Amino acid sequence: MNPGQLPLGLEVRSPSRLDDFVFGDNEALLQLLQRQLQEHGESQLYIHGPRGSGRSHLLLGQCNAAREIGWTPAYLPGGDIATLSPGLLEGMEQYPLIAIDDVERLAGKEDWEQALFGLFNRARERGARLLFSGDKPPSTAGFDLPDLSSRLAWGVTYRIKPLQDLQRELLLIRIARRRGLHMPAEVARYLLQRHSRDVSELARLIERLDRDSLAEQRRLTIPFVRDRLLNQ
Repeated sequence: MNPGQLPLGLEVRSPSRLDDFVFGDNEALLQLLQRQLQEHGESQLYIHGPRGSGRSHLLLGQCNAAREIGWTPAYLPGGDIATLSPGLLEGMEQYPLIAIDDVERLAGKEDWEQALFGLFNRARERGARLLFSGDKPPSTAGFDLPDLSSRLAWGVTYRIKPLQDLQRELLLIRIARRRGLHMPAEVARYLLQRHSRDVSELARLIERLDRDSLAEQRRLTIPFVRDRLLNQ
C-alpha cells in the first residue's frame, strides 16, 4: 500500500481540529500531541477515556495537524475496520502517523490481534508514529495476546480528565460556532442541565438545532431549545 492510497472510507476528511478542542485540565495532553509531530517527539501515545470524552476528535485533529506539516496520516476506526479483513493493515507502516480509534474493538479477535501486533513491530522499525485511543487503558482493554497488551503500553498512556461545567459550556459554544451558530452561554448551560452530557450526543443535538433554526429562521434561545427537547 502506498501512502495516499488508503482504502475507501479510511481517508482523513474531517473538520475536527486540535484548536477546536476544549482541553480543560488536559493541557499536558495537548503538549504530548504537539510533540508527537516533532522530529524527536513521542513515538507512541495511548489516550483513554469514556465514550463522549472527545477521543475521536483528538485523533482526527492530530491527523489534520499532521497533514498541515506535509505528512499523510492513516486514521482507522476500530469499530468499522473490525468487520474487514486484517490484511488491511499490511503496508500501513509506510504512513508517518497511524491513528487507531477505539482500538479495544479489535480485542478478542485473534486474527486482528495478530495483525495489529505485526503492524506495531513494523511501524516501530520504520519510525512511524502510533496513536491509539480506547475506553480503557491497555492492561484492561481485553486483548488476549499478552505481547500486544504490553506493546500498547510501551509509550505514553494518558487518561482524559473530564471537563468541568464551565469548560463543557465553552465546548458546546465552540461546536455551535463551527456550524455558524451563535449559542449564548445561558443556552449552553440549559442544554447541559436538561440533556445527556455525552459530547457526541450533544453534537448531534446541535446539528438538529441547526437544521431546525435554519428552517424556521429562529435564533438559539432557551424557549426554542426547550421546544425542541420536548418534541425530540
